[in-house]
Amino acid sequence: MSGQTKRLMIFMPPRHGKSMTVTETFPSFFLCKNPEKRVIEISYSGSLAQQFGKRNRDKVEEYGPVLFNQYLSPVHHTKTNWDLQNGTGGMISVGIGGSITGYGADLLIVDDPIKNRAEAESQTYREMLWSEYQSTVSTRLHAGGAVIIILTRWHEDDLAARLLNPEYGKVEDWKIISLPAICEDAEGDPLGREVGAALWPAGGYDELWAAQQKETVGTYAWSSLYMQTPTPSSGGMFKREWWKRWAALPSGLYDYLQSWDCTFKDKDSSDYVVGQVWARKGADRYLIDQVRGRMTFTETLNAMRDLSAKWPQTTRKLVEDKANGTAVIDVLRREIPGIVPVEPFGGKVVRAHATTAVAEAGNVYIPAASVAPWVGDFVEEMASFPSGAHDDQVDCYSQANAYYNESTAFDLTSLIS
Repeated sequence: MSGQTKRLMIFMPPRHGKSMTVTETFPSFFLCKNPEKRVIEISYSGSLAQQFGKRNRDKVEEYGPVLFNQYLSPVHHTKTNWDLQNGTGGMISVGIGGSITGYGADLLIVDDPIKNRAEAESQTYREMLWSEYQSTVSTRLHAGGAVIIILTRWHEDDLAARLLNPEYGKVEDWKIISLPAICEDAEGDPLGREVGAALWPAGGYDELWAAQQKETVGTYAWSSLYMQTPTPSSGGMFKREWWKRWAALPSGLYDYLQSWDCTFKDKDSSDYVVGQVWARKGADRYLIDQVRGRMTFTETLNAMRDLSAKWPQTTRKLVEDKANGTAVIDVLRREIPGIVPVEPFGGKVVRAHATTAVAEAGNVYIPAASVAPWVGDFVEEMASFPSGAHDDQVDCYSQANAYYNESTAFDLTSLIS
């Protein structure tokens, strides 16, 4: 602990001990060795910050007297704000946006300021985080102070990316320790691993786990969360080569459903109304039919009537229960059986992300062009999402496959129990 490194970034996969090793432990050691210093720790939530503060406080209480002759202040030692007995050194822990006014830091630790995919994909949240770091967090640092940023790389535009991008200001001399779940570059690996070696096999995260996890979460999430190499989400989320084609439907299909995206204002300027018919067989899902067009309210109702008559096997009709979809539900729910209002979760990008793994695994079959000429537009819209001009087919796709994901999970739970 020479103090030569003033700016450090650590990139590691989830559940691999980065917070336990650094955030829960290093501040207490740093303060016992430098009892006149101050530490500020910031996490994505106040409850997590409280946990980090308490664990460092407990370490000082247990080991400080024996190893360093340092003691906690008997009058100022809450979980999130505690001092050493000398009244000078101490630590404060807060969530993003928490008050640190009036406090300074010789060591500033930012630990995983992004909680989940929804926050990572939110431009609003990323801008808020950047503004908070610039205008509040970084201003608390004492002259000559050090910063440690610990991240799982959720997004290519995260806090680390901006700090390393000269477009956002002067780039400081950051030392970066990036530890992917699987080594891809033996020459540059900080641990000297061979290519293909797992990061923490002793913890159960071995090569077999990695292969299974990559298949489970899909390439997009694997690259960012586990390999620390996030790729731009503006295009390429759905690869053209992922889709399987059917020229004739197999026997044994079941769980037929319709998925509807109902957007209408007028026939010239509105987005498309889209209705899709899906079925599945085992792990595979089949896109069977689709209607798509700029429709008025009345035309949308008739389109749903026609598709329901054409495919009476569709026992469920999934309709997003907001805006125009709510109006469709209100009119048709007593006329057409099986209309299921769907409350959307997250944003469009988040919902689509939740269904990439099944497509990448080769479990989604779409019609051959000889069967359905419209399928070319479907593939192009999926490939250009979320930067394309339209996303109605994507919305229908993600709504249907989110339902299948949930029902499959329920089936597995039933079998296990």
